[in-house]
Amino acid sequence: MNPTAPRRTPPPTDPILEQLRACAVVPVIVIDDVRHAEPLAEALIAGGLSCAEITLRTDAGLPALRAVARHGGLLAGAGTVLSPDQVEPCLEAGAGFIVSPGYDPDIVESARRSGTTVLPGTSTASEVLRARREGLSAVKFFPAEQVGGLATLTAIAAAIPDVAFMPTGGVDEDNAPAYLASPHVLAVGGGWIAPRALIADAAWDEIRARATRAAALVGLTAGLSR
Repeated sequence: MNPTAPRRTPPPTDPILEQLRACAVVPVIVIDDVRHAEPLAEALIAGGLSCAEITLRTDAGLPALRAVARHGGLLAGAGTVLSPDQVEPCLEAGAGFIVSPGYDPDIVESARRSGTTVLPGTSTASEVLRARREGLSAVKFFPAEQVGGLATLTAIAAAIPDVAFMPTGGVDEDNAPAYLASPHVLAVGGGWIAPRALIADAAWDEIRARATRAAALVGLTAGLSR
């Protein structure tokens, strides 16, 4: 299966979804020291990636999001958003999109009221239908591998073909190409490019190499159209 072949994801409905579709691989970042944010951004950019999801799983999450957004060169999203009152601080920090691990209608409403792209977590057809009813054209599929992986995603998408998916959770360098080859996948998210331990060790060369390999999966470094 050729991961660089043109993909047939449903047309994005806003510029942020278009950027995510173009990037296709979204590093999911857990950062413990805000001082690592800018060199991390530089490593990802040098490797050919243009977006990242900065999670709020640590106290450094929000300041790191602000630093990455201020650095420029990456579309920075806020991940692990667990309550609607986190949305506005993320937007003030420069988040270009909001990602939550599950479907919380209040988070969706808060993000949409602010005019911000939101990708709520879904793992069932019922949740995807709810997102569709709310007017969303793309959702996070989480935890992807743990709920059946590409086979489950494909089964849901067969019944609900006008919603695109960003699978996250167990996605790695080995299985990302299969996900990216799916016509239902907007982008994949994963922690394999910049794991927490490598960031803590300031292993920027290794992260840059992983980013380069991730970009190559979708033809970004070769300038291939998808």
